[in-house]
Amino acid sequence: MIRQALFAGLAAGMLAACTADARASDDDVGATTQATVETITPEALADRIAAGESIQLIDVRTPEEFAQGHLTGAINIPVDRFDPAALPDPQGTARVLYCRSDRRSGIAAGRLAEASGEDAVHLDGGILAWEEADLPVKRD
Repeated sequence: MIRQALFAGLAAGMLAACTADARASDDDVGATTQATVETITPEALADRIAAGESIQLIDVRTPEEFAQGHLTGAINIPVDRFDPAALPDPQGTARVLYCRSDRRSGIAAGRLAEASGEDAVHLDGGILAWEEADLPVKRD
């Protein structure tokens, strides 16, 4: 009798676990993958640029900060005016956003990922990390 009760309890537990697993996988059907915000190190970005990879660089700092120094070829779109829908067409190139330290570019990258449904990349540590890595900065 005890053995029969234990077996019944075990069977009920296994059935409940299987049902819970089935429900969880049913919930996954039709689920969408959320775009993420990723970072790239200054060295990795410099390597990609040196390899000739076409990258659209977007500096989200103020125009005054941009004029003090920026990555060669970057365009300036301050974070307070950053509208993912209004960005220039990257024409199949990768986009990398950056700012002074990576806080503002992280915000802009989040907006871009949410609006586009695609992963967005920003420079880890911003232009400060770029300069600390002794990489070139264009000064106007």
